[in-house]
Amino acid sequence: MAVLVTGGLGYIGSHTAVALIEKGIKVVICDDLSNSDINALDRIFKITNVRPKFHKTDLKDYKKTELIFKRNSIDAVIHFAGYKAVGESVEKPVMYYENNLLSTLNLLKAMKKFNVKNFVFSSSATVYKVSDIMPLKENFPLAQTNPYGRSKYFIEEILHDVCISDKNMNVAALRYFNPIGAHKSGLLGENPNGIPNNLMPFITKVAIGKFDKLKVFGNDYPTKDGTGVRDYIHVLDLAKGHICALEKLKEKPGFFVCNLGTGKGYSVLEIVKEFEKQSGVEIPYEITKRRPGDIAECYADCEKAEKELGFKAEYSLADMCRDSWNFQKNNPEGYKSVQ
Repeated sequence: MAVLVTGGLGYIGSHTAVALIEKGIKVVICDDLSNSDINALDRIFKITNVRPKFHKTDLKDYKKTELIFKRNSIDAVIHFAGYKAVGESVEKPVMYYENNLLSTLNLLKAMKKFNVKNFVFSSSATVYKVSDIMPLKENFPLAQTNPYGRSKYFIEEILHDVCISDKNMNVAALRYFNPIGAHKSGLLGENPNGIPNNLMPFITKVAIGKFDKLKVFGNDYPTKDGTGVRDYIHVLDLAKGHICALEKLKEKPGFFVCNLGTGKGYSVLEIVKEFEKQSGVEIPYEITKRRPGDIAECYADCEKAEKELGFKAEYSLADMCRDSWNFQKNNPEGYKSVQ
């Protein structure tokens, strides 16, 4: 079995590539390196002693996308490639729709031509309608507040339509919550370009002195300490979820949607305190005003994942913080750090 991992040198993609290789599955990676680093390929090799075949490809180019399928015998696709910054998507919606939709459409065209029928899609909890009712179940109403989330929703709808048109097509759309953490080796982790958009990499950058302090957006939410509560899942658990999804597709489910989270909510300040405990480094922070569109709480109902995928998150918040710090302190310049 050979699996094409698009965006396979990115944060979640690289960890999933390692998990697949460790299961004895052949991996082919494509990535345009616009938000990733070629050095991640060497890190994957160091961990697994296997160097996956790599294609530097922009999936918006159909001919180059088709070449990947011509040159490899692909059995399934795990599709991570896509732009993912919420704020940037508000500023540049056309860029987001063009990249995220066109890359998926080209993949689907190539899959049809080469008779590839199994597809795992990296979706997001941002597809859900803002709600005060928690935890979020897969059958809750969908409504998005930004172009990034809408691009994920549109792709889910496209995939659903494809499965209706082709009864042999099987798709798992995995709605992620908030992945953090890093590989136990310290060789792979979150390696954002520029100023991080997510909480944990910002915390780790403060810890190594790249930033003076963390900005906490609002402390007047109706939560345990006034700061926003989110469902954080270890990236290694998330990678395992994709293996479970591939197994699910063997059952020929057609279009299948599932949350991947822990089912637990942690506040911003809880994350900060646990990180300080695990790292021994104090994280200065300041409270600033709320960000538009942010909500008080967001965490997953994980019953479907456990029942139908056999998936349950195993790593604790302590693990997530400790592994994030282990990667950052050993890689102060990200993948450009010498290993």
